Amino acid sequence: MSFKLTILGCSSAIPTIDRNPTAQLLNVNERFFLIDCGEGTQVQLRKFQLSFQRINHIFISHLHGDHYFGLIGLISSMHLLGRKKDLHIHAHAELKEIIDLQLLASNTELNYPLFFHPIPDIDEGILFEDDNIKVSNIVLDHSIKCSGFIFTEKRSKRKIVKSEVEKLHVPYDKMKSLKNGADWINGKGEVIPNEKLTIKNSKPHTYAFCSDTRYDAELVSKIKKVDLLYHETTFKKDLEERAHQTGHSTTLQAASIARKAEVKNLLIGHYSQRYKDFEELSEEAKEIFNKVLISYSGLEIDFKKLN
Repeated sequence: MSFKLTILGCSSAIPTIDRNPTAQLLNVNERFFLIDCGEGTQVQLRKFQLSFQRINHIFISHLHGDHYFGLIGLISSMHLLGRKKDLHIHAHAELKEIIDLQLLASNTELNYPLFFHPIPDIDEGILFEDDNIKVSNIVLDHSIKCSGFIFTEKRSKRKIVKSEVEKLHVPYDKMKSLKNGADWINGKGEVIPNEKLTIKNSKPHTYAFCSDTRYDAELVSKIKKVDLLYHETTFKKDLEERAHQTGHSTTLQAASIARKAEVKNLLIGHYSQRYKDFEELSEEAKEIFNKVLISYSGLEIDFKKLN
């Protein structure tokens, strides 16, 4: 099963010719989830040869423009290119009013069903769940209401050994119980141990996306031991007061959250325009937490290869 993250934009506030605002695409077993949709996101999807028609769910963390200004353009392009399948948007309720107004003003009646799922302002819980993944929201401390997202892969306890089940002619309808650890009793009444038919499955992957937020110690318990934590690092450590005033975090604050939460890897991003060298931010974060990844447009992270 695939579990891959592609960074489409990692800058804060204002887009430039070489830096795009926040947007990420998560591929979970060929199910595609768009996380935030800053200005120019659809161009970035084309640039990195990622089909936006395969996106079924879009999660918007909050309603600052650098996190959703690309959305109406993406919705419109999907329409113009003949999309027919459902599109689901998960965001705070005000965004539905914005989308409805834009579609009304342009006299656009979409070719495809668009479903809006409001994110609770203060409650945390499951936003979406299917056989492959569970997506939950966590409330962040920003200057306006803002949510982070936790993507948790779902896997069975055991993995089928195809050669063994075929050799013993195990019926297909028994596969689910085998994956859950049950033995199989054949037509002769013989008990075939589960260990002969299955092997232990690999651990499910987890990804926590913490968009714009001040330092918040309450995050630690919510993102404990995830495989990868994306935590904004808008400012370097010398601008801690500025970070707090604007609802953002510094490099050291993000690294402190990562260390306390015992996450496996930290991905930094949402850089202020004042920083030209992202390595400077990475080196600061490494003063507290060693396993730091630098986000940049086009970066692809395969969770199977994360240590």
